[in-house]
Amino acid sequence: MPLAYTILYVEDVARSLAFYRSAFGLALKLQHEGGDYGELDTGSTTLAFSSRRLLAQLGHQAQAPQADAPCFEIAFTTDDVAKTLQQALAAGARGVQEPQQMPWGQTVAYVADPDGFRVEICTPIQA
Repeated sequence: MPLAYTILYVEDVARSLAFYRSAFGLALKLQHEGGDYGELDTGSTTLAFSSRRLLAQLGHQAQAPQADAPCFEIAFTTDDVAKTLQQALAAGARGVQEPQQMPWGQTVAYVADPDGFRVEICTPIQA
């Protein structure tokens, strides 16, 4: 069963769409005219955003993320972690961890997006 999409509950959907487009070069797939929902094309899955306000209107409460105590992260692979990290920082990300070489051979860096979600920037894992 393929993973279709991931939804991040954010304060401002338009801001999140703009950030991820600028930081990671993702293409806009959909932006609802009401402003409470949007999607970005990441290739095999969709990265979606819903406003916390909309979720509250539907009777649910979303917790704001804590970048320094994450319970969830998304990851983007790239051949140039340092360059992508600089691009994300220029787009408004907060640096969490500079690029580091992992024991399994992957290079990994972390940022927090404007809402505080942790984002991993990494090289592909070599099998």
